[in-house]
Amino acid sequence: MDFRHLKEKDPQIFSAIKKEILRQENTLELIASENAASLAILEAQSSPLTNKYAEGYPKSRWYGGCRFVDEAEDLARQRVKSLFSSEYANVQPHSGTQANMAVMFSVLEAGDTILAMDLACGGHLSHGHPLNFSGKFYKVITYGVDRETELIDYGEVEELAKRFKPKLIIAGASAYPRIIDFSRFREIADKVGAFLLVDMAHFAGLVAAGLYPNPCAYAEFVTATTHKTLRGPRGGFILAKKEFSKAIDSALFPGIQGGPLMHIIAAKAVCFKEAQTGEFKRYQKRVLENCKTFCEEFKNLGLRVVSGGTDSHLLLLDLRKIGISGKKASLVLEDIGITVNKNLIPHDPKPPSLSSGIRIGTPVITTRGMGEEEVKQISQIIYKALTSFDNQQILNRLKEEVGELVKRFPLYPDIEI
Repeated sequence: MDFRHLKEKDPQIFSAIKKEILRQENTLELIASENAASLAILEAQSSPLTNKYAEGYPKSRWYGGCRFVDEAEDLARQRVKSLFSSEYANVQPHSGTQANMAVMFSVLEAGDTILAMDLACGGHLSHGHPLNFSGKFYKVITYGVDRETELIDYGEVEELAKRFKPKLIIAGASAYPRIIDFSRFREIADKVGAFLLVDMAHFAGLVAAGLYPNPCAYAEFVTATTHKTLRGPRGGFILAKKEFSKAIDSALFPGIQGGPLMHIIAAKAVCFKEAQTGEFKRYQKRVLENCKTFCEEFKNLGLRVVSGGTDSHLLLLDLRKIGISGKKASLVLEDIGITVNKNLIPHDPKPPSLSSGIRIGTPVITTRGMGEEEVKQISQIIYKALTSFDNQQILNRLKEEVGELVKRFPLYPDIEI
């Protein structure tokens, strides 16, 4: 992959891209919702398929000349259905939020009640935040986690479901490190006659590798993104029972989207093929092992890990013992070449703009080839940086250590800039 045409036509944009590529190469990326797609995926999403307008669905388009993009979309749909054992798939959503929107529009009316995880306990904006479409269109009831265990309180979920009779219950989160009991959610939904939507955006790659329960066996609707643990292009998709196919298709197009991004859909197809390989399954196992190693190392250093550990690709670190906010911690770490995001911990006394914790994920460093020894080293670097955030001499040494580490594990050695 080279950028010779871009260099000539638009040197300013090329400069921005070059600097971002170098930032990714020279940074330890620990943001749990990010990953690094393969060169094959990058090639697919930069292909001339971007030129084709293809409103509608394969064999039912508004425009002519779609027979070859139909092939790409059919491959994507077939592969993702096979990967997750689903009856139906829609691969056109531009994002996970639009996937969730399409599902809600397919079975809900404005003002209907949904039950979802509180954002402050790990939920997602599109599950009912008051500024999001979900919070504006629907009556939102939220469940949380137990104050002691910091695990989902399924008793509370059931009690709220019986009291408020939601039409839709949402399971899934953006900052919950533990396995979610989908069978328990199914039981609760059945008791109150609710639909069940599982948003597996964060842990879809683990599901594909058999390291996390498959929600398709329990939920009418499953949504996900392709750019997190699945290690694909930026985008979303929907899986569902076949009986909901027409309602979802029409809710997405013409309901909330126009022409699909055919170059991205082709890249999704590549992503789903890669996820069927033994190498991908081994990769996901290493993602999980690396995250568990982080938890043990931080606990050995005297830091508190929310819920005591992890069953997934992410963990939440409580920073109150150190006396530094999540916001300050993220800035300190970014200055030495490590990116994380500030994050609320359950029942956080600080506001979201500050937070008492950070969220750490292992997809990208595992993609780079890092393992147990590197995770132990990174844990020490993070601890030293956060406990010496006012000592620039120490921070400078840590930055050099990060620089040496990333050079040993290049991200895109074949990209020429």
